[in-house]
Amino acid sequence: MPKTAAPHKSRFNDPLKEATIVALKRVVDPLVDLMFDTGVTVREFSQIVRERAVRTAARRVTKESGRDSKSRVAIITGLPRSEVSRILRSDDASPGKRLEQHPARNVLAAWFDNPRFLAANGDPAVLPIFGKRRSFEQLVAMHSRGIPVRAMLDELTQIDAVERLEDQRVKAKSRIPILTGMTDSAIAAIGERTRDLLGTLSNNLRRTSKPLFEGTALAEETDLDMVSLVRREIAEQGANFINSANSLFSRSSVKAKRSIPKTATRYRLGVTVYYFQDDIEGAAQSKSKTTYRRRKNLRRQRRPTNSKGPTGAIDRSVAKGQL
Repeated sequence: MPKTAAPHKSRFNDPLKEATIVALKRVVDPLVDLMFDTGVTVREFSQIVRERAVRTAARRVTKESGRDSKSRVAIITGLPRSEVSRILRSDDASPGKRLEQHPARNVLAAWFDNPRFLAANGDPAVLPIFGKRRSFEQLVAMHSRGIPVRAMLDELTQIDAVERLEDQRVKAKSRIPILTGMTDSAIAAIGERTRDLLGTLSNNLRRTSKPLFEGTALAEETDLDMVSLVRREIAEQGANFINSANSLFSRSSVKAKRSIPKTATRYRLGVTVYYFQDDIEGAAQSKSKTTYRRRKNLRRQRRPTNSKGPTGAIDRSVAKGQL
């Protein structure tokens, strides 16, 4: 009897692995767009993934077994032991300390919370830009970790968090800065927010009780007339919620400083609210509307054999084939 071929063993025989690969593709897509926008190559991204995988696996092995084992790290990551050893011998270029809040957020939070910079009614006071006492200059000096006052003013003005008034005064418009544009600050915020969100979702996968809060409200199809209204309402409600959360965190920080011993374990807490929007028919519409110019092929000019300039030398501009 003829031999029957053995059934092909696919990685997708494992439902959890299949779901994980699908999820990773969705996570990687916006990262790839960011890479293309900023000039990061696939090779560089691959090196980052390998390096972070080795260091994360090494921490897990040490935590679980109480000792280092390069062989176990190699098994977990699927990388050669020699590469594992090389990565662990090299310096860790990732931030060694916990992520700190963006300086712009520090400045705005202090402006809304610190009594020194509040008006009599409890709102952020209108401040002179410069001054030795209660001024925007002093606010920035106390809470921006060394960023110059003019640079901070430009940053907050650009993201529409403050308004410049007459007589060199400034007014706070929002305590929640939304960083936009291709800047190092906005890109750093991507890493910070994404890490926190994925950390919450991953934590809930491993827990059966007391999960961290995570919720999503979603409308699958909404017409254009409703989009502006929904965005405006979500922005207002989200700002109110974040303001309440900031007040709660401020009270807990004050209480912790007074009552918790310095040797006690401390925790980093936070909550993020964000709005997302996809154009369901965007791909089909853009395809039909996009027009392309016919490509124009460039032809190298042939080097002339007897072409000489007035002095008898070959004309260099023609000889080099300039186009």
